[in-house]
Amino acid sequence: MAKATASPTDELNPAQIDTETAEHFIAQKHIGERIKRLRLKKSMGLVELGKHTGLSASFLSQLETGRVVPTLRNLARIAMVFSKDLSYFFETEPHSLFRIHRQKERVRLPQSGTDDPTYYFESLGYMVPDRQMDPYFAEFIPLKKGQEARPHVHAGYEFLYILKGELEIRHGDQISLLEQGDAVYFDASTPHAYVCSGKQPAVALIVTMVQLAVAQPTMGLRPLGATQRSLGGTPVRTEKAPAARAN
Repeated sequence: MAKATASPTDELNPAQIDTETAEHFIAQKHIGERIKRLRLKKSMGLVELGKHTGLSASFLSQLETGRVVPTLRNLARIAMVFSKDLSYFFETEPHSLFRIHRQKERVRLPQSGTDDPTYYFESLGYMVPDRQMDPYFAEFIPLKKGQEARPHVHAGYEFLYILKGELEIRHGDQISLLEQGDAVYFDASTPHAYVCSGKQPAVALIVTMVQLAVAQPTMGLRPLGATQRSLGGTPVRTEKAPAARAN
């Protein structure tokens, strides 16, 4: 019986992956860059890594710059040095989060829950999905005659930094005056309100964080459990705050 011989089509057919495609696949994994990040994170030089792996510093340098492709054996040596599984070098890398919010693209919104707002705000993080904090640019205008600030609550914490002007912060029973350069960090589940204390609008940077805060008992008010991802929060009814300011 004659022995079958392999034809050229048996060695390479259209269904097989060509070398260029394979090289492109390897390049997409950024193996060299991943090795370099691991090495620099440990403040390790190429010579030191070479001592641990048995590979030369020149080879490791070419590996990190993508000029050579490692064998699985060499890659395993490197992975073991950094206590990583071999799959680490082939897993899909998470996309680094980076979002720019242009001033001309932001939307100016009024205080929610009232037809006569005392402040306006612009979200500085509206393009970030599943964000853990919400930054705002806020402008507080002087109260009109007979107008009162409306307290509101929302789950989490709030940070406020005064960029310009004077702003009164009413937090539960406490009243404090903040001036340019002052900052405050507080539990947002306690009813709070803002009052522009000067003749000109006050401007502030505000960041609200969504982690749950422990509700504080205040004057018989019931803190609301629902998270409000809005600077306006949830308005609450309260007695008129005293005119005197806390020292």
